[in-house]
Order: sequence, then C-alpha cells, then structure tokens
Amino acid sequence: MASGSASKISSSNWKRSRDKLRLLEELEDTWLPYLTPKDDEFYQQWQLKYPKLILREAGSVPEGLHKEVQEAFLALHKHGCLFRDLVRIQGKDLLTPVSRLLIGNPGCTYKYLNTRLFTVPWPVKGSDAKYNEAEIGAACQTFLKLNDYLQIETIQALEELAAKEKANIDTVPVCIGPDFPRVGMGSSFDGHDEVDRKSRAAYNLTLLNFMDPQKMPYLKEEPYFGMGKMAVSWHHDENLVDRSAVAVYNYSCEGPEEESEDDPQLEGRDPDVWHVGFKISWDIETPGLAIPLHQGDCYFMLDDLNATHQHCVLAGLPPRFSSTHRVAECSTGTLDYILQRCQLALQNVRDEADSGEVSLKSLEPAVLKQGEEIHNEVEFEWLRQFWFQGNRYKKCTDWWCQPMTQLEELWKKMEGATHAVLREVRREGAPVEQSSDILTAILAVLTTRQNLRREWHARCQSRIARTLPVDQKPECRPYWEKDDPSMPLPFDLTDTVAELRGLLLEAKP
Repeated sequence: MASGSASKISSSNWKRSRDKLRLLEELEDTWLPYLTPKDDEFYQQWQLKYPKLILREAGSVPEGLHKEVQEAFLALHKHGCLFRDLVRIQGKDLLTPVSRLLIGNPGCTYKYLNTRLFTVPWPVKGSDAKYNEAEIGAACQTFLKLNDYLQIETIQALEELAAKEKANIDTVPVCIGPDFPRVGMGSSFDGHDEVDRKSRAAYNLTLLNFMDPQKMPYLKEEPYFGMGKMAVSWHHDENLVDRSAVAVYNYSCEGPEEESEDDPQLEGRDPDVWHVGFKISWDIETPGLAIPLHQGDCYFMLDDLNATHQHCVLAGLPPRFSSTHRVAECSTGTLDYILQRCQLALQNVRDEADSGEVSLKSLEPAVLKQGEEIHNEVEFEWLRQFWFQGNRYKKCTDWWCQPMTQLEELWKKMEGATHAVLREVRREGAPVEQSSDILTAILAVLTTRQNLRREWHARCQSRIARTLPVDQKPECRPYWEKDDPSMPLPFDLTDTVAELRGLLLEAKP
C-alpha cells in the first residue's frame, strides 16, 4: 500500500511540475491579467467565473466570536504550539514558511505534501483529551465553537448557491457584509439535498496557519500574474472528501490605523495587505482574482471549486493567523482504521509459544501478502510519520502517546510474523512450488520496506532536519542495531531481500 500511494503521489507531483513548466513557457515574459476590488470588472468577473467562492466580511461575524478566536490564536502561539513542517516535494525535504497545528476530531489525521499531521483533539462529547495548559484546552474548545459556526454558515451558503443555480439568475450577492440581506434561503430543497449539504460542510478538523512575513525575507514571488510575495504557493487542498467545502477564518494582526483605503495610485494588489489569490486551473484566458483579507474576514470554497480552481496566499506586512476548516477524507486516516488493519494482519498469528517464536495459521500467499502490506502501512504511514515530527505533539497534549505505543507493539508482532514467513521459505524440505508462490507474493513488499527505511533514515539525518529545535528534531523510529536480541529481523533488509531473490530464482522451474 505504501509503495502504491507513494508512486501515485510522485506521478501527480510530476504532472503538476510538467503543467507548470508548460504554462510558464506559454507565458514567456508576459504576466497574466488579474483583478482586485479597485478594478471595475472585479465583482462581475467574480460572479461570472468564481460563483462558488464566497466571502463573509468581518462585520457579519459575531463580535464575541472574533474576540475568542483571536485570543485562542495568540494563546497557542504563546505556548509554542504551531510548527513549520518538514514536507517532501519532488524528492526534496523543504521546511514550510508557514507554521501549523492540526486540531480536530480525536484520532483523526490529515495528509498533505507526503506529511501526515495528527490532530490535537478538540473536546467533542466523549473526548478524554488532557492538555498541557488550560489555555491550550480553552483554545481547542474555541476552535470547535468556530467550527460549529462555520458549518452553519457553509450550509447557508450552499443553500444560497443551490437557489441561485435553480433560479439561474445572479441575485445572490457574493460578498455579504453586515448590512446585506440574506437571499435564496427557504425550504424549497428536498431532504436528500439537505443531507448532502450537511455532509459537505461536516468539518472534522481545522489546520491552523501562522506566518510573520517580516521574519521570512526569502518568500517566493507569484509566478503567473506578478501578484507579489506568496506565503503559500498555488495549490488545491489535498485529502478532502469529494466536493466538500473549505471554510477559512482570517486573522491578520493589523492595527486600526492600517485599515485604510488602498492607495489608488498603486497598480495591482496592495503588498502591505494579505490577499487570497484564485485562478482557474491551467487557464490563461480568465483573469485571476486577488481578494484582500482583513481581520476577521471568512471565505468559503464551495462544491467543486477546490478541484477546478487553484488558490494561493499572498503575504502582507503584519503577522497572520488562519483557521482552515476541512472535511478530511479519513477513510484510511483515523486511529480506529489503522487499529482495525492491525487486527486483520494479526488474525493470521497464533498465540506465541513460550519460546516467543511466532507461528502462522495460514501460508496462503494472498494472506501473507496482505499481512506484509499492512505491516508497511503501520510503519511508514503512521509510526515513521509521527516520530519524524519529533516530540512536538507533547507540547499540547499526551493524547497520542498511548496509541503510538500500542501501534508500535502491534508492529513488532508483525516483525515476528515476517520472521515466521521467512523461516518457512528457508525451511529444508519446504515444497518448492509453495515457497515460490510465497516469495512471489511478498518480495516486492519487503523490497519496498527496505527502500522506504533507507529513505526515512536519510531524511532524519538530513542537513535541514538537524537545524530544527530539539523537540521537533525528526526521530528515526522504530530503529534498532544489527544484533538487538529483542528484534527478530534486522533493520537493514538488504541482505534478506537479496537472499529471497536468490531463493526465488532457485525455486522457479
């Protein structure tokens, strides 16, 4: 599984890179056009080409909620809970300019740029999360409250969009400030639509972002439109339920004196103000949009907008926080899921004998292959992802300590199961055909394991990894030395894989 998902990710990265080069070649030395609110056709273009992008200005959000959310951002920042991620892009490790924290349903994870983030749980009913500081717990409670608010707003925005599409008229204002009436609400939708809208707005986590541009002098320039410095490059949000919405709360820490009108002499977007940029993917005809974001503004990407369009975040002068609420596609990304996978793999293991030696119930090649694939999934999608991020999660909560200990114990049992498989194919007098079928089933999975171990080990030793603070330094875990008596197999499987290749050649007629 790990190898399949890795190749899928690398091929999509390659395609993205190829498309970007093609687009830049087509542009040569010209900029594509883009619009800001200073342009006469800005709102018309927004309605026409970006109707699924909705802005709620700060004045339409309850004042008390603004105060709570902004205090929660500052509390998490004070306690050092937001971290730059060491992500993997086209085979290179890069440190994100933005610091992040994932908060959400207990046991959920969210994967982006080959990096799995683990939620600091918000206190949903039945949650037993304990936080290192009362302020951290209060902040998580606040983001759950913001999540509930944005969910209601998203459902209303989806109703308005549905009403607009049904009527096929442009009556719904895109930008809804405190004085705009709501339009298109009503009960003209059947129950199925209502359920669908609720599921598309059922945010299960939020990814918090923070950046101070004054401490990031090396930000990239936006490459297509000449929009200026980017905090986050053009992208689609990854790992989301199909056609689900994304809601973003913006808190750029500007003072009241900075909330002045844009300089009319200035061409393009004001570089002092944070903006979100939008463009239709790989379209060089339609102008892009640069939308200024002020303290407390919220914007929503509805329906398939995230799939058909790309967005970027354009840096302003002041530090900025955001809370980006998502419906993460969690079918293979929850603690419950991976524990069930472990249970499935270990169904084939008999209770250990007194000697500690593992024996297997079935030598069916398909069963053995499935067990080894789950073994890889636990090791590379969970254990190594978690420990690559050091001890950062302990800054907020100890929630993940016990589950990771449990996963490591289950993974170790799988090492014992692999050892039992190898013992069987090496056994003198083992039926040649059976050994050949088993080797054919597991060799590719073990080769992947060896390659990925080598890659993760190298990533943990990289120059950029060594620059991180002690509590964020990547840890190569699980790791053990060659003669560790507690481990049935070596960490380095090079010799094992070579031996199995030789056995397979011998077994083939």
